[in-house]
Amino acid sequence: MSKVFFADMRASHKENLFDKLAKLLALAGLSQRVQEGDLTAVKIHFGEKGNSAFIRPIFARRVVDELKKLGARPFLTDSSTLYPGERKEAVSALSCGIENGFAYAVVQAPLIISDGLRGMSEVTVPMAGELLKEVYIGTDIVEADSLVALSHFKCHELTGFGGAIKNLGMGCASRRGKLVQHSTVAPVVAAKRCIACSLCIRACAHGAIVISDGAAVIDPLLCAGCSRCITVCPVKAIDIQWNEAAELVMRKMAEYARGAVTGKQDKMLFLNFITQVSPACDCYGHCDAPIVNDVGICASHDPVALDQACADLVNQARGNESSALQTGHEPGGDKFRGVYPHIPWEVQLEHAEKVGLGSRKYELVKL
Repeated sequence: MSKVFFADMRASHKENLFDKLAKLLALAGLSQRVQEGDLTAVKIHFGEKGNSAFIRPIFARRVVDELKKLGARPFLTDSSTLYPGERKEAVSALSCGIENGFAYAVVQAPLIISDGLRGMSEVTVPMAGELLKEVYIGTDIVEADSLVALSHFKCHELTGFGGAIKNLGMGCASRRGKLVQHSTVAPVVAAKRCIACSLCIRACAHGAIVISDGAAVIDPLLCAGCSRCITVCPVKAIDIQWNEAAELVMRKMAEYARGAVTGKQDKMLFLNFITQVSPACDCYGHCDAPIVNDVGICASHDPVALDQACADLVNQARGNESSALQTGHEPGGDKFRGVYPHIPWEVQLEHAEKVGLGSRKYELVKL
C-alpha cells in the first residue's frame, strides 16, 4: 500500500499554499529521490494558448526552488503534440510556454522540449508489456537523472481523467510514441482541404507521400508513423486517424508510462494538482468551468496510487451544477462518467497496476 500525501487548499498568514507545497514535497521524500548534481526533469504541461486551467507557473517555481536547495539542476520539460496547434514543434511550444508564464524569470529554470525540435528526438525503450515490446520516449526524459512530474488532474475526453499516468505516458512520449498510442495506421489526408503544396512530401523521410489527383496521398505501407507531415501542413489537411478505442488507448498509455520511468524507480516523485478540474484536456485553447471546487494537492512516489487517490477525492466532492457535469453531482457520484458516460476510466489504473507501474491501494496522509 503506497502513501499519498494530501494538502487541502486552506491557507492563512501563518502558512500559505507555497509553504504547504514545500512541506508536501518534504513529507513525500523529495530529498531521498533527488541528489546533488542531478539533472532533474520537471515534467509539466505548459498549456495551450488560450487555456488557463494548467498548473500556475508560480507553483512550478516553488518546486524548482526546493530542488535547487538539494543541489539538483532542474529543467521544465514537455513534448511536442501530434495535432497542429501552438505546441506542434519546439519553437512554437517554447513560445507558448513562455507566453503562458513559464519564463525563466518566473520559474528560475530553463525550458526544454524533451523530444527535440520536431518531436523526432527519442530513445527506444524495451517494454515487456501485453501490447507493446518497445516504447518511444523523449530523449531528455530518458537522459535525466531524476524526474518530478507535476500533473493537472482534470477530466479527459478519451481517458476519463488525466493525471500522473497520462502525464507520463502521453506527455513523455515522442511524436511517434503518441501516434502509436492513438492510432495503428498512417495519418489521413482530407483531399478537399489539401492544396497540393508538396510540403508534406519534402518533410517525409520515408517516401510515403505522393500527389495524386490534386491532393496528397499517404501510403500506409511506407509510412513510419512519425506524423511529421501533420506539423508542416499549412492548411491542416493531414490529421491522425483517431481509430483506437478508448480502452486500448488507455492500456497503451499505461505501458508508455511504465516505459517512461524505466531506470528511475527510486529517482522520481509525482504531484497532482486537483485545481480547476476542467471537463477537458489542457491541450484545448480554452477551458470550461470546473466540475468541482478546488480540492488540493497530492504527492506520492507511486503514480498509480496517486491517480487513484485523486479520482476518489474528486468523486467524493460535490459537483458544480453550473458546469459540464451532467450526472453524479452528489458526493460519491462518478464525476468522470458524469461528463463522459461511455469512458471506462478505471482501465488506465487497472492496466498501469498490471504492468508494474504502481498499486491502486493507498494510504491517504493529510497534512
